Amino acid sequence: MKIAKPAATLFAVTALLAGSTAVASAATPASDFRAEALSDGLTSAQADSLQKRVDAVLDGQPGGRQVSATKVEYDGLTVTVDPRSKSSTGKTTKANLACGYGHLCITVRGANFDFYKCQKWNVSNWYGDGTFENNQTPGTVARFYNQDGSERWHSVAYQKGTATWDPIYSLRPC
Repeated sequence: MKIAKPAATLFAVTALLAGSTAVASAATPASDFRAEALSDGLTSAQADSLQKRVDAVLDGQPGGRQVSATKVEYDGLTVTVDPRSKSSTGKTTKANLACGYGHLCITVRGANFDFYKCQKWNVSNWYGDGTFENNQTPGTVARFYNQDGSERWHSVAYQKGTATWDPIYSLRPC
């Protein structure tokens, strides 16, 4: 499924994947995550870039906790940042989504979003094409919304494909 890209400019409500800094989880210092990234074979520059992208997720979607060099957890959502992705290009690497049953999984610019709680999620700075997998109970409808709250498109489980994320401002997995 390919969704047409509109000509309108995306107005960012939050900075979900924009570059800024935030404090890492109090439970694990950022230096431990940097050491983890370096031990996984990243260069110093790649480790720094990865942490900036993880910090941007934390800034843009408050309430999360960094639990590893690449992962942020929320109540009902896990975000995993691909350490080698070039997120600033808007191009998504061909990632295989490992989407558990009952989940809605989405890839946006090198970050995998695994939604497993039924609530409305506000998102921003989503642009470019990415993959999705609606692996929820058969017939469950995931809805994607415009800035004004009107439905832009929906996916009925089970479904997977590619979508254009701009301009998605919020979604409800179920």
